[in-house]
Amino acid sequence: MPRTFALLLMLAVAAPAPAAGVLEAHTVYDHGGIVRFDTTQRIIYLVFTGHEFGDGGETIRQTLLHQGIHGSFFLTGDFYRNPAFRALVRELHEDGHYLGPHSDKHLLYVPWENRDSLLVSRTEFLHDLQANIAALESCGIPKAEVRFFLPAYEWFNDSIAAWSRLGGLTLVNFTPGTSSNADYTTPDMGAHYLPSDTIMARILGYEQRSATGMNGFLLLVHIGTHPDRTDKFYSRLNELVDALRRRGYRFRRLGEK
Repeated sequence: MPRTFALLLMLAVAAPAPAAGVLEAHTVYDHGGIVRFDTTQRIIYLVFTGHEFGDGGETIRQTLLHQGIHGSFFLTGDFYRNPAFRALVRELHEDGHYLGPHSDKHLLYVPWENRDSLLVSRTEFLHDLQANIAALESCGIPKAEVRFFLPAYEWFNDSIAAWSRLGGLTLVNFTPGTSSNADYTTPDMGAHYLPSDTIMARILGYEQRSATGMNGFLLLVHIGTHPDRTDKFYSRLNELVDALRRRGYRFRRLGEK
């Protein structure tokens, strides 16, 4: 058994986690994971997830460079190992963005219909997480830089959050309410499909209606989507950042002061 995995396994014992919806120092938790940071600060954290598709990677990278801001990228082990994405991963790291794990094989850890249950054991979860981190390290990203974890499918429960935390990682997830995470949907999904105009309107509408705006938001965009979605929301990222900056927001990567 690899030494790092053995250490994680020893650490991964039951531990109390923040209750759903608890507000601690203006940070919002849900099922033990952070879903929103300081609600008193006009700061937004752009987070990007990826597994199979990476078609928006260079567009996103160039937008962030143009805007002079950093984002946080959560990618699977399969993404990190994919030769087609190696150059992009290296460039994102060199640009100063955060890169972290998103499950090695994009596993669903928790049933959709019963969030109190698990589809993986503690050992299986830790194997999957460690394999993801090993793939990340193979791209030249030191493990010491890996502090945050965003689960595949953005779906988890208190057990997954506790195992992540005691393994040295803070579990984070997108802030709900804007539908930005629906940017992966395709026209064949019927009523579930959301075009980019709708997503943009929902983001800006939420910001206008909410008493705390989008303070502390983790705003999720996928780094790539299925070819059947030709209306790519990542192509609107520059427009979105401009609009939110006009409303007084600053942008940070996770862990950035």
